[in-house]
Amino acid sequence: MESRKALILEIIIIEYLKTGQPVCSAAVVKQYRQENISPATVRNEMLELDNEGYISQPHTSAGRIPTEKAYLYYLENLAQKKIRPAAAKSIDEALGEKSEENFKQAAKIIAQISGQAVFWAFHRRNLYYTGLSNLFSQPEFADLKLVYDISDVIDRLDEIIDNLFHDLPDAVQVLVGSHNPFGDFCGAVLGKYLFRGQTGLIGIIGPMRMDYEKNLGIVKYVQEILG
Repeated sequence: MESRKALILEIIIIEYLKTGQPVCSAAVVKQYRQENISPATVRNEMLELDNEGYISQPHTSAGRIPTEKAYLYYLENLAQKKIRPAAAKSIDEALGEKSEENFKQAAKIIAQISGQAVFWAFHRRNLYYTGLSNLFSQPEFADLKLVYDISDVIDRLDEIIDNLFHDLPDAVQVLVGSHNPFGDFCGAVLGKYLFRGQTGLIGIIGPMRMDYEKNLGIVKYVQEILG
């Protein structure tokens, strides 16, 4: 992708991740740091991005939001980000002696840090999840249909994770939209680990609009501690 268009797409994604609101050309101009750029140029580039399927326009807004294709492009070009020291310390303290109860406490801490829902499968048939209120507080879930959809996912969480357990590679995985068994409206960051002879799986689940950099750092950190 041409560099100016790529930068405009990155601005749209980052602004949308922060605010949850469609991003207009004026907001892009304000955040565009490399050179002076006119609103007309930004609008033309945004039109091309729209035609190429990277952004879309909600019916009720003049702004644009990223599509699944945009998130996949963003993730392909995402630099690795380490977990913040304060977050690492909180998780370390919660894990303690690394018992099942410690894992549950760490999951609660991770839900607070990420602002998303967290599940922790200590082994294949032992599942704990927390942070569901974080999901339902997201603006995306003001749509009653999505509330129903995510509720259905929660009802089937055991089955979904059971199916994932053997198929998931050892490396941390990011699943977005149609690639996501938790629902095409979701994003998920998943990490499998082997601890004391037991395979476990930790995951952060949220809307597609989640802070992938931060959540990747968290899951990789936990995987490194336990792996």
